[in-house]
Parts: sequence; structure tokens; C-alpha cells
Amino acid sequence: MFDNLSDKLERAFKVLRGEGKINEINIAETVKEIRKALLDADVSFQVAKKFTDDVKAAALGENVLNSVSPGQLMIKITHDELVRLMGGDKEDIKLTGQPTVILMAGLQGSGKTTHSGKLAHHLKTKRGKNPLLVACDIYRPAAIDQLKVLGEQIGVEVYAEPEVKDAVAIAKRAVEYAKKHNHSVVIVDTAGRLAIDETMMNEIAAVKKAIQPQEILFVVDAMTGQDAVNTAKAFNDRLDFDGVILTKLDGDTRGGAALSIKSIVNKPIKFVGTGEKMDALDVFYPQRMADRILGMGDVVTLVERAQEQFDAKEAKRLQERIAKNKFSFNDFLGQLHQIKKMGNIKDLMGMIPGIGKAVKDMDIDDNAFKGIEAIIYSMTPEERETPEIINGARRARIAKGSGTTIQEVNRLMKQFEDTRKMMRMMSDKGQMAKMMRNMPNMRR
Repeated sequence: MFDNLSDKLERAFKVLRGEGKINEINIAETVKEIRKALLDADVSFQVAKKFTDDVKAAALGENVLNSVSPGQLMIKITHDELVRLMGGDKEDIKLTGQPTVILMAGLQGSGKTTHSGKLAHHLKTKRGKNPLLVACDIYRPAAIDQLKVLGEQIGVEVYAEPEVKDAVAIAKRAVEYAKKHNHSVVIVDTAGRLAIDETMMNEIAAVKKAIQPQEILFVVDAMTGQDAVNTAKAFNDRLDFDGVILTKLDGDTRGGAALSIKSIVNKPIKFVGTGEKMDALDVFYPQRMADRILGMGDVVTLVERAQEQFDAKEAKRLQERIAKNKFSFNDFLGQLHQIKKMGNIKDLMGMIPGIGKAVKDMDIDDNAFKGIEAIIYSMTPEERETPEIINGARRARIAKGSGTTIQEVNRLMKQFEDTRKMMRMMSDKGQMAKMMRNMPNMRR
């Protein structure tokens, strides 16, 4: 997401390269290119014009410091305006009430049911809540079954009355059920339509009135661009919702919805869907998104994802094994599995400053680790724990068992040994100090 916008903004900032100072002429040229980039990203003309007018006003009021180039200053101004455009600070959901009632709204196909499950998983695993999912989509035949499957996947109870065709009654009884069974959060999945119609709007308004939710979240597909913003406005006029869940941000979307919703509807984006897995739901941080749009990476999110997967005890155990030169293929396999849990590999690499642009056009297969895993799984327990015993005959057997070649096994063995040496060196303070001292010689 945002790759096209990032490229065009970078080209816009090139206008100022080599310029000694900012002036009205080069600012006007840069702002014109920024506006083109925003319009191409499906941002509405009114939002794009106001944004660039604000950038221009801020740039004309700035003096360039000796240590800051005009291009760097314009990037900073654009970054600050992007953050403001997307809402400024992140806004959390309100978890008040006993229980907290969250009403999910949106059109059919926006990912509402799936993201009801993702939200339940998020609240359960990251907030320590005991959620109850409620199936109030009484029209789509598979909606109740889908919610039950999702509930089973994440270990969350689902309240459903398949034979009842009264969404208001189901929602009211679900809230009472949650109170009796100590559920701290109730997430109500409502019916959607292929387009906005009066029947749907009346029904969801009636559900809102009956259960008085603490939070109403509008789920919208980012792939629909300006249509997403128009739909959000129509729903907000009737429901006065509290925030937005923007789905499919991992897809080939131009990003106009993310940049426009706050400005047009004046409601914050609270969560973004970033993949198909149930843990692929992130809290929306405007500053981090602005960083990624301008190619600055998103190290904070990367570290947070790593912290979720790597615990202190495991890190200490690995450190001890590395120090004793006992890091094995079992440990290596465990690290691979933890990296895979962090999310899409290309997405993770894009969070590293300076790497995003380099990998933009690369085809990075999420199944790239499968060949490595197959080789390791073809080893005996003894071979995994003591790689030194793997001789030529064993390598031939491992290659045959994993459906790979001896060359691929040899390559993995070398990479593993290089990794082990580097990890041991990094754990040895004396070796690290020596390596740092040698850095000037390496540069020469």
C-alpha cells in the first residue's frame, strides 16, 4: 500500500534538490507535484487542495537552517501535515461499561464479519478481555456459520439464534447473556448490503437504539478509494459512529481512503487490517503511517511485533546456548517460526528505514522458508541438535528426503554456520570491541 504515492512524493521533493534555499517558485513546483500525487492516490480534490495549501503556507513561513536542506525541510513539513490530515494522535476504542458493547457496521464485502473476529482476538490477546461475538446478520446465509468458525479459531464464544429473524431482539438478548456469563466485551456483527439502502440503515439504527453501544465502528474496504469515504459519510450521518476500521491495507490500494476519511467525516481511523490472518489487525498510528508513506520505515511497529513473539526467557536461553556454541537447527527453526508469526515478510522489510524502496518491486514469497523447513525436518533429532555430524552421506539423504538438491543443503549448512559464528561473535564483548576497532580499516 502507498507505494505509488511514496514514489510520486519522492519525485516531487526532487524539485528542491540542489536548491540553496526555498522560494515561492520552487515551492509552487513542489506543491503542484504533491497535489498530483495525492489526486492519483484517489484523495478527493478538496482534501488534496487544502493539504497542499497548508504545506505551501508552512513552507513559505520557514527559514532553512544551514544544517537542513530545502528538500529535507519540505519532507518534514509534508510529514507533519500528513500526520495532521490522518488525525494527529492515535485514538483508542472506549472500553467502558459492564460489558462494553461494540457495534460493527459496514457494507457487505467490506470484511465486517472477519474484522469482528480480528477485533475479538485483539481484545482477548492484547487487552486481556473476555469477548462475546454476536451474529446479527440475519440475511446472508453463511454469516452466522462464518462467525462461528472464526470464534472457534480464536477461542471466543459466539452468540447466535439461527432461527430468529429479528436482529434487535438477538442483540438485546446477547447483551443480557454477556452480563450473566461474565463477558467483558460484546461485539455485534450486523447485516450489510451491496449498497446503502433504507431498510439496512433503519435496522442498524434500531439495533443501536436498543443496545446503546459504547463504541460504533465502521468497517470499510480501503480498496474502494473515494467510494469508501462517501459510504463512511452516509453511515456517519445516520449512526454518528466513533471510528473506522480500514481493511485490506496490505492490498494494492492507492491509499486515498486512509488520507481522506478523517478530513471529510471527522472520525478517526482506529484500526487497520493488514492481512488475512486473525492477528493481522493493527492499531492505527497516523505518525507511523506518515513515516511509511515518506519512506522512513516504521521501526516502532516492527519492534512491537517482535516483542509480541519473543519472550525474555527464550531470549536468555538462546543467549546462553549461543555463548556455549550450542545454537542448533532446532533453535534456528524456532526463530524462523517466530519471524513468520510477525506477518508478511515483504511488509516487515518495508518497515526498516531505507529498505522499503529497495524491496518494492521484489517478489518476496511468504513461503520462502518452506524449503529451509523441509531440509531441517528431514534431519534426524540428533542431526538437528548436533549439526557437526552431518557428513556427505547424511547430506545426500537429507536432500532426497526434503525434495531438494545437495547444493541447497550445502548452502543452508554454510548459511547456518555463518549465522552461528556471527551470533557467537555478537555475544562476545571482546570480539565485538575488536570488530568495532577494525571498522576504519574495513571502510578503507
